[in-house]
Amino acid sequence: MRALTMGLAVLGPLFAVAAIPLPARAESCDDLWYARNEIYKAQGYCFRTRRGIEAFGNAGCQYDNAEEVPLSAAQRRTIADIQREERARRCPR
Repeated sequence: MRALTMGLAVLGPLFAVAAIPLPARAESCDDLWYARNEIYKAQGYCFRTRRGIEAFGNAGCQYDNAEEVPLSAAQRRTIADIQREERARRCPR
């Protein structure tokens, strides 16, 4: 029983971190920017800014317009959450 209790004490914080929404775990505006744009990259967005191209490249990209990128409802919610956090932190655009 003691081993189980100790194991839960060690693993508990790991499960708590996994339950926190992505923006709340981000430590900086750069983290938020990267997390948001990582979603777009995974779905085929073609970056136009130097920062985006340097971070993600454009190999295999398919969509020049962010509005045309096929995103799931969950991805759209995550992006909206990240953007809210970016505004709250007054991150540069």
